[in-house]
Amino acid sequence: MRRKRQAKILATLGPTTSTRPRLQELIDAGADVFRLNFSHGSYEDHQRRYDLLRQAEQENNRPISILMDLQGPKLRVGKFGHGAVRLQTGSPFRLDLLPEPGNQRRVMLPHPEIFEVLKEGHDLLLDDGKVRLRVMHRGDDFVDTQVITPGELSDNKGVNVPDAMLNLSALTDKDRKDLDYGLKMGVDWVALSFVQKPEDIAEVRKIVAGRAAVMAKLEKPTAIEYLDEIIDLSDGLMIARGDLGVEFPPEEVPALQKQIIRACRKAGKPVVVATQMLDSMVRAPAPTRAEASDVATAVYDGADAMMLSAETAVGDYPVESVSMMDRIIQRVERDHYKPGHVHRDHSAPEATAADAISAAAAQVARTITASAIVSFTFSGSTALRAARERPEAPILGLTPNVTVARRLALVWGIHPVLTADILNLKEMIQKSVSIAKDEGFAEAGERLVVMAGIPFGTPGATNTLHIPWVE
Repeated sequence: MRRKRQAKILATLGPTTSTRPRLQELIDAGADVFRLNFSHGSYEDHQRRYDLLRQAEQENNRPISILMDLQGPKLRVGKFGHGAVRLQTGSPFRLDLLPEPGNQRRVMLPHPEIFEVLKEGHDLLLDDGKVRLRVMHRGDDFVDTQVITPGELSDNKGVNVPDAMLNLSALTDKDRKDLDYGLKMGVDWVALSFVQKPEDIAEVRKIVAGRAAVMAKLEKPTAIEYLDEIIDLSDGLMIARGDLGVEFPPEEVPALQKQIIRACRKAGKPVVVATQMLDSMVRAPAPTRAEASDVATAVYDGADAMMLSAETAVGDYPVESVSMMDRIIQRVERDHYKPGHVHRDHSAPEATAADAISAAAAQVARTITASAIVSFTFSGSTALRAARERPEAPILGLTPNVTVARRLALVWGIHPVLTADILNLKEMIQKSVSIAKDEGFAEAGERLVVMAGIPFGTPGATNTLHIPWVE
């Protein structure tokens, strides 16, 4: 099951991809990580998909990473009395807490926390930004606005507040119940929506308590202001370009994507690029050329993974979507100019033994044309630091910890392998060589670069580098 690429593919499961045969097709096509979207589906649906994935993991003898995506707060207007209304440019429109059905002049907005932070001049975006309202006057339980961007507004459409930080937890009551269920089920990653500030990540980390890795979804402007702090508290990040593209002008999103990827790579934290990557393949058997370029850009920038959403959850061509993304990634990674793009913004190693060994491993592997870098890791930190260097050689992440192996399946360049712990240097070399051969990474006469920490089994003690021959 060796992949011929370094970047990973994250596929969302849904009604069209919830059978064992279809899951196997997705795995064979190139899916490395699977997303359970808790905005949709019942617990029984998610449990069935989880069980099928663990079955596939056993049958393929390959760690599979499962990510649960929490819904987060959903801000919506209320209902209208006589169907959709058409808002015209310059017209006044009031949002309030009154439960009466809405009309051409007003509608209920059942979120008092929004009224608390709005100021004159702030904008509200409705229905994914199709309608823009500007605040003219605010009361304690209402806000008077003027229509800036006209459009149709109907029941329960979403509301975005790009200009203010809401006094609202990223975890709703539903999210807390979902999180409890997902952790008991055994998910590997928890993606937190509606992150506004570092405290949102700290809150979910306290609940998770190490039972899963925590991924912050960046979709709010305020999160960008605290980017470094959020990265520091998270195990990984997701660039949720859908909501990010609503709250920011569309022309800002590409630069933000590059900024976030650079910051994550500097910190050595995995980063996922998500939303509309091959969106046309929901209904078409091939992507647009622009979509192919979008995937390629994320690969050139050095993102760890690219995510498919509706393409694999409800699309007509889920397997073809994964296969297409796999082909695009492989082609970009063969590009002669790709290493230059990836290393152009590379940050210097930190002044630690682990980073010194990781940087040396990448350099040595390049100099001697090693077939693979082997990283023995108990906590995953050694393999993560190796991946931070974006070496040209693939990384074999050997670990006795199944939880770590599954989490590493999302990380750039790492082929995780579950193996018994090692006891001495001789066993480390023997196991490196045998696993590299068995997994299809090396043949007789080739060399490996092996990283480990002595004493063995000590987390974060990377201090050893060896160059064995494969016999």
